[in-house]
Amino acid sequence: MYERTARGMRKLGIAVGVLAALLGVMVARAEDRTAEWNALVDEFLEKVYFPQNPSAATLDGLHQYDAEMEEYSKAGAESQMRVLREYEAKVEHFSAAGLRPVDAADREILLGQIRSELLSKGTLRPLEENPDVYSGGATNSVYLLMIRKFAPVDERLRNVVAREGKIPGILRQARENLKNPPRVSTEIAIEQLPGIIGFFEKDVPAAFADAQDQDLRAAFARSNAEAIAALKAYLDWLKSDLLARSIGDFRIGGENFSKKLHYEEMVDTPLDRLTDIGMADLRKNQAEFQRIAKELDPQKTPEAVLQDLAAMHPAPDELLAAFRGTFDGLIAFIEQKKIITIPSGPRPILQETPPFERATSTASMDTPGPFESKARESYFNVTLPAPGDTPAEIASLMAGFNIGTIVSTATHETYPGHYMQYLWTPRAPSKLRKVLSANTNVEGWAHYCEQMMLDEGYGQPGTGAKDAREAKYIRLGQLQDALLRDARFVAGIRMHTGKMSFAEAKEFFVREGYQSAKIADIESKRGTSDPTYLYYTLGKLQILKLREDYQKKMGAEFTLGKFHDEFMSQGFPPIAVVRRTLLGDDSPVL
Repeated sequence: MYERTARGMRKLGIAVGVLAALLGVMVARAEDRTAEWNALVDEFLEKVYFPQNPSAATLDGLHQYDAEMEEYSKAGAESQMRVLREYEAKVEHFSAAGLRPVDAADREILLGQIRSELLSKGTLRPLEENPDVYSGGATNSVYLLMIRKFAPVDERLRNVVAREGKIPGILRQARENLKNPPRVSTEIAIEQLPGIIGFFEKDVPAAFADAQDQDLRAAFARSNAEAIAALKAYLDWLKSDLLARSIGDFRIGGENFSKKLHYEEMVDTPLDRLTDIGMADLRKNQAEFQRIAKELDPQKTPEAVLQDLAAMHPAPDELLAAFRGTFDGLIAFIEQKKIITIPSGPRPILQETPPFERATSTASMDTPGPFESKARESYFNVTLPAPGDTPAEIASLMAGFNIGTIVSTATHETYPGHYMQYLWTPRAPSKLRKVLSANTNVEGWAHYCEQMMLDEGYGQPGTGAKDAREAKYIRLGQLQDALLRDARFVAGIRMHTGKMSFAEAKEFFVREGYQSAKIADIESKRGTSDPTYLYYTLGKLQILKLREDYQKKMGAEFTLGKFHDEFMSQGFPPIAVVRRTLLGDDSPVL
């Protein structure tokens, strides 16, 4: 009996040893696959992504590209497409078998990124159709060197001179490339150029007034003057020549729209079904708006209550302070209710929206990149009335900054919205997810937070509202912002599939989205060049469904804070990837 037991133990020992050896081989192979994948990601970022997007490299904190600009020539774009196709094949042929789940998902994300770039460069061709790509893009590349002090002033100015030196050539390239742009695209470029010229005349010199190298200062004076002259000549050319020839179509069509959603957001829902989803959410939010409006004043129509809300805004010169004043309350509420873990970091700095973004943005968040080690400032941009705006235009713009939308905008841009996402970026599970992000995740999260925070009790008396009546107006502001995003959802699809004209989109934003005429104009313009800006509502709805499904899975162990921490810890991939991680399946995102 003892001998049989001993023999059995020896056999078991041998089996365990063999199993351990096999496991060791499997672990080693898995480690090898991980290393191979990481090497391919690094190769793509270092040889393709950042060289093709030097401004993105500056933003992300990689400053070896600070003297470079994006490629604007037709030959350059064709060369970039050849490289992208080469890496599309490399990633496609890199089998997902044996990869960690995070790497397998990153492989899908990277393929989508490459295919989206190929779709843009090869089919949508903004270099042929969007004059603002040149003037706005060149200005942004200089702004990124100016706004953060990541290096001594002389070093940054030297790179400004290098980038400014390329601006005249870029604008000459624009004259060669622009074929038949849509009129609205040329109009947007014309609208933004006076502010851009003023930016180079005033803001850039002021930002580098402390530069010490006299030869460098002289070189900057020349490059800046040449850039300004080139921009003025470009504006004259747009007005006198290109505008009359701008009879192209901004619509990208249903097929390209669906491809963008698939490549960038991993959403394959048919566009007719998506339109129905967007309209259903719009009607739901309208009904809730109307219910609360009746509670506020049964004698008034919802439209009249909306007019009352529109008048409840600070003076233009007090707007930045009003936004700044929301920070303490938001942070305290998040911590008290354990909404999400807040990593440490300085508060965002309020400033006026840069001139090259004014025509299509009322508020935005500008955070440092994932690899920026020195200049850690974040900027909360708010669009203030321009010097030449009429009283009616000023009133229309300020109506979009009422007491309700100030709360929802601050929530969206700062706590726990975009700024919170920035604070969580170092915890992303891979390098790729620190660089690439899906709009349904980034904007969907921020938009979700607007509703979630009020649902959890923020905006009630003592937490952002003076009394119960003001709390109702704050909820109306959140609903007005939700309706704005619903209108984007529907108008974006309908405009780009030929079911809605630009003029009809503006009217839709006013009638169905409850927006002022000025905001409607800004939003419709944006939709012509940002067709899939449905990603706000699309992302919010996906997150709400994921939260519901995750709560069912976790049962009594579910907490909102844990869900938000788990969600944020995935980086910012398409929601389908987050679902797979949190739920362990590929269940529908909507």
